[in-house]
Amino acid sequence: MSTTQTATKTLEATLAPPTQCKEQRLQQTLSEYRDALHDAFEQDCTTMSATNDVVTPYNLPYQAKDALKSYVPKLHNTYNAQELDDEHPLRFVNRAGKFDRDSTREYEICWNVPQPGRGTNFWIPLRLNPEQEELWDDLLDDGSSTKVGELRLQKHRKTWTLHVTVEYEVEDTTEMPENPTRVGFDIGESMLVTGCALQHDTPTKPLLINGNEAKQLRKEMFTTLKRLQERDASEWRVEERFSYYQNRLTDIIEKASRESVEYAKQFENPVIMMEDLAYIRESLDYGKYMNRRLHAWAFARLQGRIEDKARDAGIPVRYVHPQYTSQMCHSCKHIGYRPRQAEFKCKNPECHVSMFQADINASANIARRVDPWGESLPWKRAGDDSPQDGSRSDTATTHRETSETPSQMTLTAFRESKPSASVHETRGLVQPTRTEGSGDDD
Repeated sequence: MSTTQTATKTLEATLAPPTQCKEQRLQQTLSEYRDALHDAFEQDCTTMSATNDVVTPYNLPYQAKDALKSYVPKLHNTYNAQELDDEHPLRFVNRAGKFDRDSTREYEICWNVPQPGRGTNFWIPLRLNPEQEELWDDLLDDGSSTKVGELRLQKHRKTWTLHVTVEYEVEDTTEMPENPTRVGFDIGESMLVTGCALQHDTPTKPLLINGNEAKQLRKEMFTTLKRLQERDASEWRVEERFSYYQNRLTDIIEKASRESVEYAKQFENPVIMMEDLAYIRESLDYGKYMNRRLHAWAFARLQGRIEDKARDAGIPVRYVHPQYTSQMCHSCKHIGYRPRQAEFKCKNPECHVSMFQADINASANIARRVDPWGESLPWKRAGDDSPQDGSRSDTATTHRETSETPSQMTLTAFRESKPSASVHETRGLVQPTRTEGSGDDD
């Protein structure tokens, strides 16, 4: 059995400021591409052949025409698109991925920019995302298995950004390791990430990453953009402010996801467990104000970055059912309540848990759920003496005996981390949802 699998990632690089001649040629190719894209889309091209008939007369490099022949049918058949965004990037198939490297240059890596006609291509230096240099090294290594996929070139004001999709090999994480250490991560607003590992079914060495800075940035972003729009500020000014805040939030997400995976790596045979938030969006309705706050928060983006980094580290990731994770006691599985935001109280008088840190309690519940698709959830109210073992979503496949005097994690000071923010990375956070199982439930 193979011990590796293929993963996909998008590399990002900024084009070094082009000369006036190269700038004009780039802009001309982008404009021609968008004209061809809109023409093929408006003519309802649902096949590659039909798209080819439309785009062939356009003055485009063959790598861009081939990308259109693949992309336009998907817009109709896969995405059911009704209209197009005017700011579509210029797409190329993988045959446009020609790069040259020379360590003596100021910018080591240059890209051969496709142009229509023979002998018209030109080279342009790339400024790389420093966190992706290792993947660029693999891409340019002749002996590497990393392969180039689609390329996308986008212009934002005066900056050209190149995105290169690559396929690379990572350790196979499709199977659970023997004797895994389950590590639950609860994504929240007050606590951005709460991590809790279960060792011998006991919460161990919790991790808390404070979310106050990100929450304040979101609030400031919403207020600033609203004021700019009310004042009829120029479009470039609104875009600039939006990009500024999104980049800072992205930086916080990158640091939080990196620290989360480093936390999981300290345990033997770690398996990361997170809540499956995808299907909650349909039933989410907390009122207009709360929905704006919850949908604007980048929970799904953060989960995705944790998953990406875990895959690179060879750590399996599993998603579990989110219901009751913040309302159920991690020890006895009775339903409790939260008298305050950071506190959980168990109603079972026989349970050793009296008061517990609420986010750690939720992350411990997430870590316990082996099968996220069980028909029912393993919870019972005080006085219910029904057996807990045997549930498809219970702690483990076999029942574990607990200590007569288990230790309790009280509301003392836990290890808490606050990621710093700086302006770099990319724009465009996913607009995710918030669920009952996350760290800010009532």
